[in-house]
This record gives sequence, structure tokens and C-alpha cells, in this order.
Amino acid sequence: MTDELGSFLKARRAALTPYAVGLPETSHRKVAGLRREEVAQLAAISVDYYTRLEQGRVQASATVLATLARALRLNDDEQTYLYAVAGKSDARPRRRRPAQKVRPAIRRLLDQLTENPAIALGRRMDVLAWNEAAAALFTDFAQLPVAHRNYIRLLFTDPAVRALHVDWQHDARDAVAALRMEAAADPDDPALAQLVGELSVQDADFRTWWAEARVNSASYGTKHYHHPVVGDLTLDCDVWTSPDGSGQRLMVLTAEPASSSYDALRLLTSWQASVSR
Repeated sequence: MTDELGSFLKARRAALTPYAVGLPETSHRKVAGLRREEVAQLAAISVDYYTRLEQGRVQASATVLATLARALRLNDDEQTYLYAVAGKSDARPRRRRPAQKVRPAIRRLLDQLTENPAIALGRRMDVLAWNEAAAALFTDFAQLPVAHRNYIRLLFTDPAVRALHVDWQHDARDAVAALRMEAAADPDDPALAQLVGELSVQDADFRTWWAEARVNSASYGTKHYHHPVVGDLTLDCDVWTSPDGSGQRLMVLTAEPASSSYDALRLLTSWQASVSR
């Protein structure tokens, strides 16, 4: 059935446009639909491995089939066919993962932290909730589609958030390493696989750092920002993990009392309060 699998994969990628999967359109394309390397990047697998799959020279695992199904936007019938021609049991989860909701206790903490930027992070570094100081420092999360409220996605795709970080490469590389830790804990998370695939295609730095397989579970550090309203800020960043096993974390940024960053933070929160009225 390997010939059928290869033919099916070729047909499905030929039927997809770059626009349909969030890739930039290019004027000179030698093949209809997606290129092999684009499918491989979306599925977070190597181009060589994907090429051998299409050529029938290697068998796909159920995990790889799941990532390919997401990358190629297969519907239920197409996924059933994919598993059948690959000779694998359909191991797709039959229950949807519950939507992430910020814990009430974390929500209360956010509301009480009026002068320090704070963000509630969920799985995959999704931004679940934030306070006004965080909106003033980073971006107005409320104006973003829910699917785009992801800390690492913003680091790589939002020019303003990217420019905010004085040492963007250091901070972004650490964030990729932290996402790697999450991938190890939940390797079958389809939303995580989609996020990794999309960022791998869109950003060469992400693709390189993800391939390094570096991991990082640091829960504190120092961040250097340059904000367009208040200028330079040096803030301590501390992350606390919820004790309930939900994986939710509270990230809080603070400044040394009596420092220029402390004064800048106060100015920033005052400015945010004035523009929110």
C-alpha cells in the first residue's frame, strides 16, 4: 500500500495552496500546491523523511501520520483513508481536549497585581489572561484573535513584541527551549504540532533553534525591554506553576525599588490607565 500512500500524499499537497495553510504566496512555483519541504516543515519532520514517505521507501508511524493529517488539512474521511493505506491503526483521539480556562485564583492574582505586568500562561505558552500592565508592556491581547494569543507566536510574528525585547535572540531562543520541554511532556498535542509547523515555515530562526532540541525549564531571569513610551526597562521575570496539575503558570515582571525601571513601570501603568478611559 506504500505506492497508494505516496500517491495520496502527492495529491493532497497538490490540492492545497500556500494561502490555505498560512504560507506566503510566491510568484514562481514549479509545482502545483505545496512543495515537499513545505509539507515537511508544517508537519515538523525532515524533508528527506517526507520524500522517502512519498517514494514508498519508509513506513510512517501513527504519530507522523497524525502530524501529516494536520499539515495537509485532511477531513475525517481523508484521515481514515490515510491510516488505511499506511497500514496503521487509526489512533486519533476521539475526545476533544477541553478548552483552557484560567484558574479563578490566578485570575484574582492578576486583578490584584495592578502595577506589575503579569500573564497567565497555559499549554503551549497560550496567553489565557493578563492584567492592564501586561497589555501596556506587550500588546493589547484583547484585540488579538484567541488563536493568536500565544506568547511564543507573538515573539516571532509580531514586529512590536519582537522590537520590545532588547536581546530578542536570547529571549526567543529560551522560549523555544521552554516549548521543547512542553513537547516532551505532551508529544501528541495536535495544537502544539501545528504551532511548531507553522513557525518552522515562517521563521528560519525558529526552525534552526527547534532543530537544536535545546530544553530549558528556568522559572526566573532578567529581561531587558525598550518600550516606545517609557524607554528602557530592566525587569526580573518570575514564573510560578499552578499546584493543581493544570500546567498553568503565572509570569510576573517586577523592577528593583527606587530604580529607573521602577519609575518607568509606574509611568507605564499610569499611561495605560489614561488611554483606557
